[in-house]
Amino acid sequence: MKLYTIISLCTLALASCAGNGNKSADTTKTAAEDTTQAGKLNAPAQNMEYCFIRTEGTSNQDTTAVHLVINANKVSGEMNWIPKEKDARKGTLLGTISGNDIKAVWTFMQEGMKDTLSVELELSAQQLLQKPFKVTSAGRQEVDRAAAYTIIYKLDNCEKFKTPVKPAL
Repeated sequence: MKLYTIISLCTLALASCAGNGNKSADTTKTAAEDTTQAGKLNAPAQNMEYCFIRTEGTSNQDTTAVHLVINANKVSGEMNWIPKEKDARKGTLLGTISGNDIKAVWTFMQEGMKDTLSVELELSAQQLLQKPFKVTSAGRQEVDRAAAYTIIYKLDNCEKFKTPVKPAL
């Protein structure tokens, strides 16, 4: 009788171990699904307007402000780089978004000249990241595609992009 009880307990123990193995696989799947859900929570909302700001320099005197309007997979907006003692670059952004990645062309004016520059951005619900620029051998700036998204913009209230209302006469 003891032998039968011992064999039964061993069988039960092995069955429970096998059951835990299946639960681990199920738990892993659930964790992966949870990660995907968390990613969706950080994903930018579609058909939305976003504004971001970055200040830098010794006294945070240099400002870059970005205004994005997302409509389906299209992105438009403005980007203004306003350093304290240099010529500003103010212009428009036009591009596309795929997931969180934005590839756009920044058309701006600087020193009375019109120019363009590609930009690569990563958008989340709370911040905007940008790949830095590098200078080519020809002396032009371009996106450093080998670099990570290291330039960080904080969410802003879009005040810098609102057109002031003129008082009625």
